[in-house]
Amino acid sequence: MNDKKVEEELNKIWDDIPISHSDEEKEASWEAFQSKTFPSNKSKFKAWHYAAAAAVLLFGFIGSGLFFNKNQEQSEVKLASNVIENTTSIVKTVFLPDSSKVELSPNSRIEYANNFTTNRKIEIKGEAYFHVKKDKKHPFQVFCNETTTTVLGTSFLVKGYTQKEVTVELFEGSVEMSVKDQDKKWILVPGEKFTYANNTVEVTEFERFTDFENEKITVLTTYIKTNYGYTMTFPKEYYEQRITLRINKKEDLKIIIQLISEMYNLNFEINEKLKEVTFQ
Repeated sequence: MNDKKVEEELNKIWDDIPISHSDEEKEASWEAFQSKTFPSNKSKFKAWHYAAAAAVLLFGFIGSGLFFNKNQEQSEVKLASNVIENTTSIVKTVFLPDSSKVELSPNSRIEYANNFTTNRKIEIKGEAYFHVKKDKKHPFQVFCNETTTTVLGTSFLVKGYTQKEVTVELFEGSVEMSVKDQDKKWILVPGEKFTYANNTVEVTEFERFTDFENEKITVLTTYIKTNYGYTMTFPKEYYEQRITLRINKKEDLKIIIQLISEMYNLNFEINEKLKEVTFQ
């Protein structure tokens, strides 16, 4: 088959492809393809080269349903993603592919791409507490409305239920905050809160610890029940004991349990099904 015949066959295939574009767009796109594939000073390509080109074109058009031209770029294609939504009334713990942990609040959702381990970008709507796995080669970014939180390894809380306001509270480590269409960056240290509302940024301090100053141990058990959903029981003689303790408001429950165990020299058992911690 000579070059002229191959060109005619490709042109026919191009016109027959059922793509939702005008005839003018098809013709313009064909002319662009033709000028590159069949230049005036043709090189002596084999016919199978053209057949391969036609196969690639057909696969791209029919398989994806996309037609690329000067007004349409491949970046518009959205990669397959994972969506996790918490429709319950309690906090949901989620472990991401890179082993980072997310405590997802009720009526909240997160979304991330399938290649998350190398592209650690995540979008959130609602509220979530992030405990990020350190990975210097792959910075961790959280997108919420018009804000971006960039971290390497840290713990922070993001709230953004509506487009009107986003808050980020940093508990550990360091994060860099940025806002869409703004050049300025804000570096937070533990105990600082970033608030974005009405196109205005404010950085303030917040209390990230809960202090128990010579309190009865029953006060601590009530706090654990309210904030973690677990019931703590002690031997009867310990209920009059006093305790002085400072707890990070987002501290892992197992760390708190271990600390109490060491303070009072007690063993403990955790019943995950009943959400009960028993000291003895």
